[in-house]
Amino acid sequence: MERMRVSSGSPYEETIGFSRAVRIGERVLVSGTAPVGEDGSVVAPGDAYGQARRCLAIIERALDDVGSALGEVVRTRVYLSDRRAWEGVARAHAEAFELVRPASSFVVVAGLLDAGWLVEIEAEAVTAGAPRGAPAGGDPRRAVGP
Repeated sequence: MERMRVSSGSPYEETIGFSRAVRIGERVLVSGTAPVGEDGSVVAPGDAYGQARRCLAIIERALDDVGSALGEVVRTRVYLSDRRAWEGVARAHAEAFELVRPASSFVVVAGLLDAGWLVEIEAEAVTAGAPRGAPAGGDPRRAVGP
């Protein structure tokens, strides 16, 4: 089965050795996604809703890169560094997944990699869509995106 990897350009991908998303067949797994801006800074410091929206935008782009979409997400895992942030994160999650309502967990953790992150989100999707720009017989380890 062909494996397709997607990079978001995060500086952590090479350091840690992970891909933003991996698609194998019809299954898409999106790694824990933090509120990181294009320049590597924390987006929306102190704003759980804004941080969750940034996480979901990064996830949406990764899904798009492999021929999927937020509407095909079947599972999310949400990690909160502060339980008081849950309502803002829940609002952003509900807006993104209003119609599909995936299985989901909200978990409060002792902390996330960057002390400024209030939230990190993982997603899983099942899709029959063709990967965007999929090569015929190409390298299954290739990265898509920036």
